[in-house]
Amino acid sequence: MTPPPLDGLRFAFGTLSVLPVKVTRWDREAARGGMLCAPLVGVALGCASAALGLVLLALGSSALLAAVATVAVPAVLTRGLHLDGLADTADGLGSGKPAEDALRIMKQSDIGPFGVITLVFVLLAQVAALSQLYGDSWARGATAAVVSATAARLVLTLAARAGVPPARPEGLGAAVAGVVPVRGAVPVAVAVTLGAAGAGALLGSYDIVRTVLAVAAALGAAELLLRHCTRRFGGVTGDVFGGLAETAATTALVILSMNV
Repeated sequence: MTPPPLDGLRFAFGTLSVLPVKVTRWDREAARGGMLCAPLVGVALGCASAALGLVLLALGSSALLAAVATVAVPAVLTRGLHLDGLADTADGLGSGKPAEDALRIMKQSDIGPFGVITLVFVLLAQVAALSQLYGDSWARGATAAVVSATAARLVLTLAARAGVPPARPEGLGAAVAGVVPVRGAVPVAVAVTLGAAGAGALLGSYDIVRTVLAVAAALGAAELLLRHCTRRFGGVTGDVFGGLAETAATTALVILSMNV
């Protein structure tokens, strides 16, 4: 039975953001709809991020301050969910321990040295890229904020595709792993890519290519990390999903900031 579209939207916004949305169903069908709707969460968070950055620029702030604020918004609106997942995934991968021990490390509440180092470099890269983009023009910075946030949630849709197993029998990873059929994920990926191209077209003909390349690179980087984590841990976890999202967002921002 296919759940009503609103159930999927509630699942997406209720699990991937702190927005006051009540999740009315917590089953595989609702999870499928939710993961297919994940890019819409990215659009919402990206627009909120861009809005704050533009307000600060309009008030006379520097491009650097606008970039910091833009990066902070998704962290606040997700309670650091994806950043925490990135740190835990880095600790698990960096531990060099067998899968069971690595998963145990990832479940611990503290952050280890690999997680701290990864967070520092990822956040610095995001801020540096956005600072350059805002320095070029407010429109490029705002577009990058939305495109990167949307691409980051698109990789969650693709990571939840059929054939990708959960590493644990419980948790968010187990709830969404393998719920999205490939035939459903592909149209979503195409739609996001076309949407990014449309956003780039507002800036110029070359930006069409740049935004498409940014989305493609984000998906490619996330896919490499997904395959490595699947081999290393035996599947995906909620932390891995967070790591994938931050990897994709950072990759997209770096590509978008390159003036080549």
